[in-house]
Amino acid sequence: MFHHVKELQFNARVSKPDVRFAKLLLEQFGGPNGELKAAMQYFVQAFGCRKSNPDVYDMLMDIATEEFSHLEIVGATVQMLLTGVNGELKNAADESDLTKMLDGKPAKENYIHEAMTNPHFFVVSGGTPTLTDSVGNPWSATYIMGMGDLTADLRLNIGAETSAKMVYQNLMKFTDDPLVLESLRFLMTREVAHFQMFEAALNSIQPNFPPGILQSDPRFSNKYFNMSNGKDFKGPWNEGKSPEMGEDWQYIASPLEHVQQTNGLLDEKAKGTERTEKSVQKKNKSISAKRKAEADKAAPPEKGVMSW
Repeated sequence: MFHHVKELQFNARVSKPDVRFAKLLLEQFGGPNGELKAAMQYFVQAFGCRKSNPDVYDMLMDIATEEFSHLEIVGATVQMLLTGVNGELKNAADESDLTKMLDGKPAKENYIHEAMTNPHFFVVSGGTPTLTDSVGNPWSATYIMGMGDLTADLRLNIGAETSAKMVYQNLMKFTDDPLVLESLRFLMTREVAHFQMFEAALNSIQPNFPPGILQSDPRFSNKYFNMSNGKDFKGPWNEGKSPEMGEDWQYIASPLEHVQQTNGLLDEKAKGTERTEKSVQKKNKSISAKRKAEADKAAPPEKGVMSW
């Protein structure tokens, strides 16, 4: 059950109307990295772990609900940025003087140009926030990512929070309204908080790498192929030990020669790792059995009735 509290989570304020920034801010209302995308992604992901991982389910639902509140903050801010303009748009009986409202003829002409590039926002909806990005592309469920495996979903969510944080950071460059900046900084900061929550939840699931259940082939998991010409660089991604599995990186300086010498990698041998094909298959079976047991235990009917 959702309960709407008629107050914003953060007291969003605006100093003055700003039609152009209102349009830009739509990116976080109905864009691919916006608040609705985040809310729906975490909401949908939560269904799959209600019984098997009730703690993560609780977190996902809490954050999804908070994202809906952020959508409300963004929508309210967009509406405030259009203060006055909405009134003129609705002044249908008399000639609407958008020129005065928009500080002169050049501003009005710019407004007309903006209306032509995003008619749904400025003409069809009359200035009401629409579920589109800043150029009018409609929101799509294809933005939502979920794999049905928590170790994968939480990593996807960390990426989603990263993208949203960067969009807010970039939006802050396009307004000088201190009150709007105050709201954007709050929203950006909550992305940082959620990033850490998802990261902590991921670390609470062990083992959690690689994502999913099946383990990687030990012949190829620590190979680095030098696939480009020119100056070569070394770093922790191709020398020393791999960060997650602690295997020794194997740097293949000449991939073509290596592929030819190993019969198209079919004769490749595992090097720099203690893992073997036998140990991999053993771990595949143990993790599969563990995840199956968790799922089966979470879903049995009680007296023939399934209850959420």
